[in-house]
This record gives sequence, C-alpha cells and structure tokens, in this order.
Amino acid sequence: MREMCLHTSVKVYTYDEFSQEDRELIDAARNATSRSYAPYSKFNVGAAVRLADGIVVTGNNQENAAYPSGLCAERTTLFWANAQYPDTPIDTLVIAARNENGELGIPIPPCGACRQVILEVEKRYNRAIRIVLYGAKECYVIEDGIKALLPLCFDSDFLDKE
Repeated sequence: MREMCLHTSVKVYTYDEFSQEDRELIDAARNATSRSYAPYSKFNVGAAVRLADGIVVTGNNQENAAYPSGLCAERTTLFWANAQYPDTPIDTLVIAARNENGELGIPIPPCGACRQVILEVEKRYNRAIRIVLYGAKECYVIEDGIKALLPLCFDSDFLDKE
C-alpha cells in the first residue's frame, strides 16, 4: 500500500486587497445576486466571469418549484459565456452569495455539479480558471483551477482509456 497526499492552496484576501479590475469583477458577481430567481430558498447566488479578451459575463441562480429543474449561478454564467463566446477562454470566475440577512461573510464554494462543469470548461480551453469566492469578511482565491477543489476528478480522459 502507498498513500497519496492531495494539497489545495487557497489564498485568503479581503475585498480591499484586490486590484481594481478584480473588485469590478467581484462587484459584478455581487450585483448579479440581486437578479437571481430564488423564491423558494431565498439564497441568491451570482457569478461573473472575465474572458481572456476582457469581456465580463454575469449570471445567477434560477430556481424552480420542481427543485432539480433549477440551475446554479456558476453553470448559468459559464454556459452563457460559452454559448456567446465559444472561442474565448475564461480567465477568472467569481462567485458571491447572499440570503435574506444580506451578503454572506464567508464565501460559498461551488456545488459538485458546478465543479464538474468548471472542469469541462477548463478542459475545453486547455487552461485553468482562476476562481474567486467572495465573502463580505474574507474572500478565497484558488489560482490553480478547479482541480484544487475537485481532486481525483473524472473527465473525458477516462473515456479514452482502453
């Protein structure tokens, strides 16, 4: 037997420590929370991506009374960006959330389904996406892409194995 050790590096920032460009993208995700449709959970999530050419795309969660039919902010944003700009890779993804009491102090991570979609987008463009998880008290930055949050991931490489 042998043991593998998986390591994830997360940098912790406050909002004020980010560059102006990053704060603008964070603010776009924060603003997107106000446009989400979350009448059941009252949990509003917004996402924003900056494409390699500087274009910013935002999205938010969209709920449905038949819960599995809704869609998370991350997937809404990534799918729209890929549909409208299919040849432009994504540099940075920001996720922000609030509930009925306001913005969350500690950031939320993407769910498992969103992590899998982020992995596919990284594979599509053959590059890691910088991920910023916004919280009013602190923000987490994952520079190395989704594999830091999804170790031992399943992707199309396994489909090509004999």
